[in-house]
Amino acid sequence: MPNAPHKNPHYALRIPTETMDKLKYIAGYNGRSANKEIEQLILQHIREFEEQHGSISLDNFSPRSRS
Repeated sequence: MPNAPHKNPHYALRIPTETMDKLKYIAGYNGRSANKEIEQLILQHIREFEEQHGSISLDNFSPRSRS
């Protein structure tokens, strides 16, 4: 049976092995997968950005790529 498509876009991340191992350690400590740990870090970064610069509106945003 083929894999069902995910509702969220996929993004390949290239980082050094040691960095990934440390991220996995922290993720395990927090009871999360590495993917969920990265997601939490991104959400925290967005919150901090919006606190400093205001809410991000995507109404007129056109990214070069959605991958």
